[in-house]
Amino acid sequence: MRRKIIAANWKMNMTLNESESYLECFLLEIADEKAVDIVLVPPFTALARVSELLNDVQNVKLGAQNMHFEKGGAFTGEISAAMIRELFAKYVVLGHSERRTLFGETDEIVNKKTKAAIDASLRPIVCIGETLAERDAGRVEEVLETQLKGSLAGVPAKEFSEIVIAYEPVWAIGTGRTASPAQAQDAHAFIRKNLAALSDSATAEKVRIQYGGSVKPGNTVELMKQPDIDGALVGGASLDPRAFAEIVKLAGKS
Repeated sequence: MRRKIIAANWKMNMTLNESESYLECFLLEIADEKAVDIVLVPPFTALARVSELLNDVQNVKLGAQNMHFEKGGAFTGEISAAMIRELFAKYVVLGHSERRTLFGETDEIVNKKTKAAIDASLRPIVCIGETLAERDAGRVEEVLETQLKGSLAGVPAKEFSEIVIAYEPVWAIGTGRTASPAQAQDAHAFIRKNLAALSDSATAEKVRIQYGGSVKPGNTVELMKQPDIDGALVGGASLDPRAFAEIVKLAGKS
């Protein structure tokens, strides 16, 4: 049985003061929640403060939104895996569609980051997903297979259980549109099939695959009921501590 993982990607939102107010509310809401893994992914400027606030919290882990694949050097504006680890973060989101489309990140870059994260004992949340044009053209499986193979190229199968895959159809991110539970399940099952091809069936069964794309309390239960959906990477709805807490609680009951 794969344990569900629910992550909040705050993106470029939340100041330090807003982060503190959020945690004050959120931690009370989920104080007794132990059925799922919870991850908060604040912007870099809030990582240290959120880390401090989570110091004595057992049921919430910290993640970062991105990282560079080099250990250090002349990379102005970037952050390394060691810098993230020093703040006691456990996870890092890699290859989000916004990084791919707005900042030109390729599968090769995501692959380098994934390997660097694993080497630094960070758990990568590797994002893949098709655009609306690609879905309409019947290229969903082609795109997912290409992104998955490219992002995980050269990663030993023994490391797969430390990786979380996030399926995020680009057309559903921040649009209010959500893939139907059946559409999401089909994509997740296809991803797991490809993970088995890259490793073996037993290994693929251990990998957690999240769904992301306009997840909210109203659609959480149906999505989480799907056999190959192991959690959610939540964007917009995660900015409301009560709404995100509700998603967490619903996932824990699903």
